[in-house]
Amino acid sequence: MEISTLYQLFLEHPQVTTDSRKCVPGAIFFALKGANFNGNAYARKALDQGCAYAVVDEEAYADANDSRVILVDDVLLTLQKLANYHRRALGLPIIGITGTNGKTTTKELLATVLSRKYTLWATQGNLNNQIGVPLTLLQLTKAHQLAIIEMGASHPGDIKELVEIAEPDFGLITNVGMAHLLGFGSFEGVIRTKGELYDFLRHRPSGLIFLNDENNHLKQIAGGLQQVTYGRPSEAARVAVNGEVVDCAPFLRFRWRVGMSDWHEVQTQLIGSYNLDNMLAAITIGRYFEVSPDQIDSALAAYVPRNNRSQLMETGKNRLIVDAYNANPTSMMAALVNFRDMAVAPKMAILGDMKELGESSQQEHQRIVDFLAGTKLENIWLVGSEFTAVALDGMRCFENVEEVNEALNRESPSGYYILIKGSNSMKLFQTIDRL
Repeated sequence: MEISTLYQLFLEHPQVTTDSRKCVPGAIFFALKGANFNGNAYARKALDQGCAYAVVDEEAYADANDSRVILVDDVLLTLQKLANYHRRALGLPIIGITGTNGKTTTKELLATVLSRKYTLWATQGNLNNQIGVPLTLLQLTKAHQLAIIEMGASHPGDIKELVEIAEPDFGLITNVGMAHLLGFGSFEGVIRTKGELYDFLRHRPSGLIFLNDENNHLKQIAGGLQQVTYGRPSEAARVAVNGEVVDCAPFLRFRWRVGMSDWHEVQTQLIGSYNLDNMLAAITIGRYFEVSPDQIDSALAAYVPRNNRSQLMETGKNRLIVDAYNANPTSMMAALVNFRDMAVAPKMAILGDMKELGESSQQEHQRIVDFLAGTKLENIWLVGSEFTAVALDGMRCFENVEEVNEALNRESPSGYYILIKGSNSMKLFQTIDRL
C-alpha cells in the first residue's frame, strides 16, 4: 500500500497504537517487533478489540480475506514514513531538541513557556526514539500551531534518522557530555551524533538553531547556521538572552534579561544550579516566538518537575533530592557540585553506577569517587559493582538497591538532605519510600 493511501485511512482513523492491550476503537494497530515480541502475532487481537486496521509485515498474519489487515514490507519503516507524510501535510513549525543532559527538562520548560501563547504539542515523557518520535508526530492536528520534538540517541546515526522523520525547522542541542560511550565509542562520537541535528538544519532553507554561547563544543560544529544565542551576563553584548544564578538553597532562583535591558528574577521549583542553562534556553526560544517576559516568568515559576528529575521530595524524615531517572559522568558531577555547594546540613548521598560507559567506565567512576573524597558529605552510599570497585575508606558499598533498602530498613536515617542519583537501571527510585 502506498503511504498516500495509508494516510487517507489515517485521516479517517487518526489514532494509532502499537500495543494490542491499548486499542482505542477505530485506531490503527502497527504490529512492531522487538527482541522478545512479535506484534504481528497480536494483529488479530487488536482487530477483535476494535481497531479499524492492523498493519503487519509477515504474510502468515495477513488474512487475504480481511481488508482490515494491511501487509507492508516493514511496519516500523511504514510508521515512520506515515509520520513524516503527516508532518509535511500539516506544515507547522517544529522545534527539535536533543543533548546529553537536560533535554527532557528543557523540553518541558519550553512547552510550559510556549503554551502561554500557542496551542502546541510536545513529546510526552521520553518518547524520543525511532518509535516515539513518529508516534508523537502522528498526534499532531490542524489545531496545533507549534510542535516540540525531543530526540534521543545512543548510537551514531540515531539523530540523523530522527530528524529525517521529524524535519525540524529549529534546533537546540542542550549540551554534549560523557554518556552512552558504549554505543558512541567516544566523546567525539557523541558530538558527531548530536551534531546530526545541525547537519540537517544546515541544509534547510529556514533552519535556525538556539545555541549556548558558552559551549565551545557546540560552537565549533555550528558553522554556517543561523543562530540565536544565550549565555552569561559577561556575554550580554553578543547574546540574545543572558542570565545568572541568584540563589540555590535548595531551589534555583535566577535572573535573566534581553541584552542590557532590565532584569527579571524567577524563583523556580527546580533543584540545581545546572538547570540555569535549561531555563535560559527556554527563555531564548520563548522570546524568539514572542512570548512576553511576564508570561515567561510566570510559566517558569509555576513549573513543577516530575519523573525523578531534579525533584525535592519532603518525607516525614528527610528531604530528598531525587535525580534518579538517569546518570552519566557529566550529569553526576553537575549534581554533586550543586549538592556540595548547597547551604544545608546534614547531607547524605546515595549514588548508583553510571551505565553504558564502555572502556571509560572505571576511569569515570574513579573520578566521581575522587571528587566525593573532597566533599564534606556525612554519609556516602555507593551502589553497584562499578562504584564498589573504586570506593575509598568511609564510603559504604552495596551491590544493588535491595541491599540498600535492607540497610535503610535497619537504620532509618532521619534529618538529612539526601541526593539520590544513578542510572535508571539501578532502580534507586525504590529507596524513596524508605526515606
